[in-house]
Amino acid sequence: QVQLQESGPGLVKPSQTLSLTCTVSGGSITSNHYYWSWIRQPPGKGLEWMGALPYEGSNYYSPSLKSRTSISKDTSKNQFSLQLSSVTPEDAGVYYCARSGGVLTSYDYWGQGTQVTVSA
Repeated sequence: QVQLQESGPGLVKPSQTLSLTCTVSGGSITSNHYYWSWIRQPPGKGLEWMGALPYEGSNYYSPSLKSRTSISKDTSKNQFSLQLSSVTPEDAGVYYCARSGGVLTSYDYWGQGTQVTVSA
């Protein structure tokens, strides 16, 4: 089975860049048809899709976050990463990586989530 694990610092200062990594096991991030996404959930709010790394082609990003969001991959480590620049307290929340069968479709595998706090 596929497992995803988020990692990275849980605390980031305002204006800095948040960097998180998702390590995938049991499946390849380059395998056909799958998309690898970052989703976040601010406290008391719903899930927000941030962007997706497709198995091929260009990345997809939420229009509201595109200007400061970057998703990259390291196929040798079967990892993909998130960089969110110029963070503010509104960026705090639980960040998840997840797999889906298509862009903006349901997710069959999720990481456990990692809490991110934005504080000076």
